[in-house]
Amino acid sequence: MAVPAVASVLAALPRPASAQPDDYPSRPVRVVVPFAAGGVADALPRLIGQKLSERWGKPVVIDNKPGAAGNIGMEAVARAAPDGYTLGLAPAGNLTVNPILFRKLSFETRDFVPVTMLAASPNVLVVNPSVPARSLKDLVAYARTHPGELNFASPGNGSGAHLAGELLNLEAGVKTVHVPYNGMAPALNDVLAGQVQMMFGGISTVLQHIRTGKLVPLAVAGPRRLPQLPNVPTVAESGYPGFDVTSWYGLVAPKGTPEAVVRKWQADVATVLRDPDVRQKLDGLGLEPVGNTSQAFGDTIATETTKWRAIVHRANIPPLQ
Repeated sequence: MAVPAVASVLAALPRPASAQPDDYPSRPVRVVVPFAAGGVADALPRLIGQKLSERWGKPVVIDNKPGAAGNIGMEAVARAAPDGYTLGLAPAGNLTVNPILFRKLSFETRDFVPVTMLAASPNVLVVNPSVPARSLKDLVAYARTHPGELNFASPGNGSGAHLAGELLNLEAGVKTVHVPYNGMAPALNDVLAGQVQMMFGGISTVLQHIRTGKLVPLAVAGPRRLPQLPNVPTVAESGYPGFDVTSWYGLVAPKGTPEAVVRKWQADVATVLRDPDVRQKLDGLGLEPVGNTSQAFGDTIATETTKWRAIVHRANIPPLQ
């Protein structure tokens, strides 16, 4: 899931000074998070919300509405009044993959106004040390001579980790078996225990286990190497050009939200993301700040939707209920 280079995005951000609603916000603002408290998807909006609360003098309240792979929370945002007082934290998959995979959704991507992409999180392909591979080339060679023997974990059907594994199968011409879990924690635990051999995981999730030798990193699933793992090549460098499965988190509002409110959110979030304290905390979460425009974010959503629709079709992933 491609995102623009962070430095160029932040440097190019507009700083609109006009056409802003002078009295907004005049009361608390709610940001719906479609997952339970805890984890990166919850910590990110809380960090941004705290800084905006300080800036605006009005509370930004985080409202966790987990369930149905994030679809319950996304529906709550889509059905909220478009008055600028309810927004939603939208992970990449909820905007670009779920509308493709789920047969019955009570909302569509067009029910949201893209506000800004908050941050991106590079994914890393890791294996349990028992796997006889110390590079992606080794892994592919092993998988080709042992078809169907390697399993890869994910936090659920349709997740970024699931699609990354399926994309690797397609690009490398191998057959590894998907094992879905109900969340990242149990998926990671079984890879650590060797019950499942490998997975794609966010850098914040896997880094500590890489440093202790409990997981072996083979490749970064993003467009460039990570400063935390400078010696680990990208999947593209390892022989599969264009391979990019970067997780990202955006901010959306219900369709019909005033344009001036959307611009204010985008501009103020961009300012918050330039704060050194915020950037340090995001780095600790394994996140890269973005803060692009509504138009640029919308373009990313459209491009990624087209990309994943083709991959879901190629991989013959069945629809979800």
